[in-house]
Amino acid sequence: MSMANHATDGPGFQWWRLLNRYQWFVLTVAALGWLLDCMDQQLFVLARAPAMKELLAVGFGRPATPGEIGEYGGYATAIFMLGWATGGLIFGVLGDRWGRAKTMLLTIVLYSGCTGLSAFATQFWDFALYRFLTGLGVGGEFAVGVALVAEVMPERARPYALGLLQALSTVGNMTAAFIGISLSVLEQGNQLAGWAPWRWKFIAGALPALIVIFVRRGLKEPEPWLAARKNPALAKKMGDYGELFGNPNWKLPAALAGATLFTGVLLAFLGPDAWSKNMIVPGFSQLKLTVVGIGFVSLAFGIWCIYGGGGDTQYRGRAVTGLLLALSGVIGVWGIAFFSADLVRGVLEKKLTAEALGISTVELQQVISQGTLKARMLAKGVDPMLIPSQLTRWTGISSMVQNFGAFFGIYGYGLLSQRIGRKPAFGISLVSAMLATAATFWFLRDFKDIFIFVPIMGFATLSLFGGYAIYFPELFPTRLRSTGTSFCYNVGRFVAAAGPAALGVLSGVVYKDTAEPLRLAGITMCAIYVVGLIALPFAPETKGQPLPESERGFTH
Repeated sequence: MSMANHATDGPGFQWWRLLNRYQWFVLTVAALGWLLDCMDQQLFVLARAPAMKELLAVGFGRPATPGEIGEYGGYATAIFMLGWATGGLIFGVLGDRWGRAKTMLLTIVLYSGCTGLSAFATQFWDFALYRFLTGLGVGGEFAVGVALVAEVMPERARPYALGLLQALSTVGNMTAAFIGISLSVLEQGNQLAGWAPWRWKFIAGALPALIVIFVRRGLKEPEPWLAARKNPALAKKMGDYGELFGNPNWKLPAALAGATLFTGVLLAFLGPDAWSKNMIVPGFSQLKLTVVGIGFVSLAFGIWCIYGGGGDTQYRGRAVTGLLLALSGVIGVWGIAFFSADLVRGVLEKKLTAEALGISTVELQQVISQGTLKARMLAKGVDPMLIPSQLTRWTGISSMVQNFGAFFGIYGYGLLSQRIGRKPAFGISLVSAMLATAATFWFLRDFKDIFIFVPIMGFATLSLFGGYAIYFPELFPTRLRSTGTSFCYNVGRFVAAAGPAALGVLSGVVYKDTAEPLRLAGITMCAIYVVGLIALPFAPETKGQPLPESERGFTH
């Protein structure tokens, strides 16, 4: 296909007509694997708080406080994300060395099997272990799945197929919300056989393993990977991080890339602390400012080594640029957007409580401030389980609304990037995500606001992930496609795992004396999208280009 054909693919272009039966099969399997992977992630988010409440009570020998539930829930999330990042590094390499199809099926078995084991956890520590192992599989599935689809699809259909693959992940999120709503109804009817709803959520998350039973024999490795595997010069370099970051003038290329990541940690998480008015230890603030200054020097050194340090920097520069683009989106979703659920939950809880008492939300606020809420609920005969059960149901509905917007945002990125290019589409998505998330944190104050700001935020923040699915496989040759894609998409989660902690520092230290610290903290953290905007000029434009192969002349 000529490059001109890509430029003229208009809104009416029917890309799906280019796919044969096997290509549809591959897209379906990969989409189901990633869709159910995302369902697992969302089930964890929904089950986290009640799981911590039950498991900590066993471990502590007493009921856990709300603060302890939130604290250990944050630990469980961080452990899950560390497993996610580690799995991405491991299975990304296996996807290039061992094969896309085999590795993808292995990751599905791993994440679904360990999700099922989470249902049988007895204390926090075995639960955390299962979440780490689940994260390994979750982190590996995306990169090998998109590499498989990218190499099987016809050239003109590839971006649209990858965009659809990522967009369907929102169906997995909505499925998780539906499972949560259904279990809340069954719980009210005492139909869960004595098991807590959170355990049944993880049982549902084990079902994806059934896919492997039905598709393992029909899925084949893609032709470009098989051809590269047969080429002795390429085969020994498949999934090689030395090849990805190689530079003949530097012996520690990974350390140089790490300098940039380390700087990001300093600036994002130590920086706000350094300027806090609450630091009164003599000399402490000056020490923190010195550390941040060292971070700036480290950043400059890392950029020079990555982009101008001599040697073959093509793939190293692409990998780090992709990583920084992904870092914005990952922290934007896991470190910020997910915590907007606390705002939504607060708005919903006030509405449902006021309705149960037959008063307005303004009157409810007065009752809360007077400390008579519990007495009013007892006098009114309100079932103490009514509000939590309704809250679970409405939180699920809110998640569905958010993911409804996200579906169109993700697929919309693919359409937009085919019209104006990958880089301009990323720029629009980054700015939109920053503005939409900040607006949600500041303006979401009433029940009706949930149906305005939440879907808009879902549309904007998740549109970036449509870009990752399309763009990252276009950056790397066959021998490094899974490795490079996984590095870009997953390594940022080592940093993003500290995102909730950063939000906690901002809300609990920097803004603790303000009226609404969580809102101000969320708005401040939206600055993470600037990292992607800074990295964008270094990104190559890949619109209308075939997948890259070896500089030594290997082609499809």
